[in-house]
Amino acid sequence: MQRILRILVIGLLWLAVAAYLIYAATQSRASHSARCVQQVRIGVLDSTAQGSLVGESEVRERLSRNGLKVEGMPLDSVPLQRIEESLLRNGFVERVRVYLTEEGVLQIDLSQRRPMLRLLSGEMDSYVTREGYIFTTPPRSSLYLPVMTGDYRPPIKRDFNGSLREEVDRQQAQLDSMIKVLEREKYPHYLAERQNDRRLDSVRRYRIKRHGFLCFNFESEEEFDERVKQTRAKKASARRHLRYVGRQIQGRIDRLSERQEALRDEQKKLEKYYEDFMKLLTFVEEIEKDAFWRSELVEICATRTSEGVLDLSFIPRSGSFVIRFGRLEEEAYKLEKLERFYRKGLPALGWERYREVDLRFSDRVVCR
Repeated sequence: MQRILRILVIGLLWLAVAAYLIYAATQSRASHSARCVQQVRIGVLDSTAQGSLVGESEVRERLSRNGLKVEGMPLDSVPLQRIEESLLRNGFVERVRVYLTEEGVLQIDLSQRRPMLRLLSGEMDSYVTREGYIFTTPPRSSLYLPVMTGDYRPPIKRDFNGSLREEVDRQQAQLDSMIKVLEREKYPHYLAERQNDRRLDSVRRYRIKRHGFLCFNFESEEEFDERVKQTRAKKASARRHLRYVGRQIQGRIDRLSERQEALRDEQKKLEKYYEDFMKLLTFVEEIEKDAFWRSELVEICATRTSEGVLDLSFIPRSGSFVIRFGRLEEEAYKLEKLERFYRKGLPALGWERYREVDLRFSDRVVCR
C-alpha cells in the first residue's frame, strides 16, 4: 500500500513539473510575441586595412529598399532568413549572421570579402579577390587597391557577380552541350552516307547476264553488246550521281565538324583567358607583398596582342613614364631589373627624361 502511495506521489510531482514547464513556455512565447524589435545593430567583422566596402548606412538602406524595415516589428514576425538572403545577394558580402537577442535587438554580423584588384575595363567596374571572386563595386566604396585598365577583361559580363572558376565551368558545360547537339545532328547524315555507300557498291557489283536458258541463248551478240553498252552508261551515270550525293552528305558533316571545332577552340580560349587572369592575380598578390612595389605600381594596363598573349604595362606613382612589362614571364627578373634601374639609373638620368621604360628585352632596360 505504501509503495502504491509513493508511486502516486512521485507521479503527481512529475505531472506538476510538466504542467509548470508547459505554462512557463506558453508564457515565455506569449511574452516573446508581445515584444517588438527595439533596435537593429550592424557589425562589420573584418573591415580591411585598405578601407571599407560596406557600412551601417548601406546595410540599412538595402534592408529598407527590400521592404525589410524591422524596427517595431514583433519578434516572432522578423524574417531572419529573408534578411540573410537579401544581404548575401551583395557580392561583397561573404557571410552574414542574423539573430535576435532577449532584449529585442536584431543583430546583423557581416563578413565582407577582401578584394585585391579593381577592374576598370570599358564599362566594367568590379573588385576581384585573390580566389578569383568578382563582384560589382559597391556605391560609395573606398579601397586603396591596384587598378587594372586596358582592353583586356575576363570572360564575363559587365555586371557579373560570382566565382570566375564557376562561371568558366558553366560556359564550358554550355559549349559541351552545343558540341553534343551538333554531334547528334550528324547521325542522320551518317546513316544517309552509309545508305549511299551501299547503293554505290550495289551499282559496282551489278553484272550483265545473257538472256537464255541453260546453254541456249535468246539474243544475238549484237543485241548483247548493245545492252552492255546501255547498262554501262546507266552504271556510270548512277555512280556519278551517287558520288555527288556522297560529296553533299560529306560536306554537311564537315560543316558540322567545323562548327564543333570552332566551339572547341572557344573552350580552349576560355580556359586560356581564365589561366591568364589567375596568373595575373598571382602576380598582383606578389606585388602587394612588397611594400615598395605596392605603393609604386598604382595602375596596370592589360591588353591582348594579336597572337592572343596578355601584355602588361604599369603606370608608376613616380616619374612621368610608362613601364612596358610585356608578358607574364620571368616576373621576378623583370622587377629586379626595374629596381636596379630605379636605384642607379633614374637618379642619375632624371625622373622626367623618358616617356617609356621597356623591360621586355633580356639583360637590359630600354628607355625612350
